[in-house]
Amino acid sequence: MAITKLSSREFNQDTSRAKRAAKRGPVFITDRGRPSHVLLTAEEYEGITSTQKSIADLLAMPEAAGVEFEPPRMLGHLHEEADLS
Repeated sequence: MAITKLSSREFNQDTSRAKRAAKRGPVFITDRGRPSHVLLTAEEYEGITSTQKSIADLLAMPEAAGVEFEPPRMLGHLHEEADLS
């Protein structure tokens, strides 16, 4: 995968070059020398966005949906003050 870096001016003057470069890898477009945008192919973008899962998705356990779980209620002090002497 090749990473290409183009200034905003270069991008505006030759978008075809940027599209060709995006087929080989991400194209970073800079504004005043700092990255401001990234050009990807639609296929790459779909691959990135469709595989990202939230923390809730990652922790979900659909196979345990029928399991009943009732944790016991904790009584008393759940924490103690630290002795810093």
